Amino acid sequence: MKPITVAALAALDALVAAAVGLVGILAPLTIVWLVLFGDVDAWGALWPASVRIWQLGHLVPVHIDVTDVAADLNIADDGASFWLGLPPLLFGAFTLLFAVRSGRRAVSSEKPWLALGAATIVLAGIAVAAHLTSDNSVATASTWQGIAFPVLVYAIGMLGGIVHDAWNDGDGGPIDIVHDYVDGWGPAWREIPALVLRGSGVVVVGLAGAAGLLFAGLVAFNGDDIIALYEVAQADAVGATVITFGQLAFVPTILVWLGSWLAGPGFAIGTGTAVSPSGTSLGVVPGIPIFGILPDGSSGWMLLSALAPVALGAFGGWIVRRTYARDWAFDGDGSEPYAPRAAIAAGIAICSGAAWALLAAAASGSIGPGRLADVGADPLAVGITVGLEALVGAGILMIAPLPKPVTEGDWDALTDDDD
Repeated sequence: MKPITVAALAALDALVAAAVGLVGILAPLTIVWLVLFGDVDAWGALWPASVRIWQLGHLVPVHIDVTDVAADLNIADDGASFWLGLPPLLFGAFTLLFAVRSGRRAVSSEKPWLALGAATIVLAGIAVAAHLTSDNSVATASTWQGIAFPVLVYAIGMLGGIVHDAWNDGDGGPIDIVHDYVDGWGPAWREIPALVLRGSGVVVVGLAGAAGLLFAGLVAFNGDDIIALYEVAQADAVGATVITFGQLAFVPTILVWLGSWLAGPGFAIGTGTAVSPSGTSLGVVPGIPIFGILPDGSSGWMLLSALAPVALGAFGGWIVRRTYARDWAFDGDGSEPYAPRAAIAAGIAICSGAAWALLAAAASGSIGPGRLADVGADPLAVGITVGLEALVGAGILMIAPLPKPVTEGDWDALTDDDD
């Protein structure tokens, strides 16, 4: 494929990713505005609001200042200015996954690094244009963060997609150099990077899936509480719709909280609060309907939730253990060494813990003034806990012996003996 074609396709992907995110926010806001206020010109409010929500979804903190109208809104002076930092991760997750897809496709073009550069430049241009055209006094964001963070999210996703496919298919560049170097480690060690990532992927994705199942169950069993909070809000049909769509944007954020809950550390909804399997301590929390799923007590049975990461670590370790045994049966000599298997278990623990620490950091931030400045999970506690739990599960399976798989050579030898 010609370089200009590769660059153009990558640039188009970046353009589509940004456009879908921005339009996906702007369109509902515009519809709501038209329903409530008619055809009054509101571009000066709708576009800045859309950009700030998009930036917030890409981890950009937004400063809210309604001091000028605080008295009209019956807002106390100490609550009229605050940072909004809890991101609606739906938008960032879409950008990241779209970028991963683009990166994987770029590998087939044999010029993935050109594609990465073109996509990064285009998204940076869009981020600059969006930020510079969305100036307003109510919601402000740092210029460098408003530009750099969306670009960074896309670049990380695309780089991950490139590395994933180029590790097996080659890129004619740095990935091939690293792959050749790792191949020189010998049959005992050369598959460790790939196996560590595979095993940790099982833990990270599996815990997110378990959090999704928990979320679905909590919504189903706490539907009455959620409906009651909608009724307390006294919102009309339009208001209820806006609240619902707003909550949907935060579903990935809540899934990270629930994953942290399953692991053990839990999360907070304000300074001095805690929601974890060992107990729940909540004072007054915002009357957001989705908070109706929060447990109001604890049970000893809830502590068994910590077995989820252990089980996922064991499952990931089992998958990796079988692969390692098969590779060693073909290329190794003698019994399987313990050191590489222990290194794989440690690698799964470190990568799983680091990934969930990053997720917890991304899903934390401020939602208001005062005590509401501390919302989300503690990244350090979550990372260490998930890592240790994954280490227990993966370590047991990686150290355990397995029967040697029958290779083609073994089968030929058995056949010759029968003859």
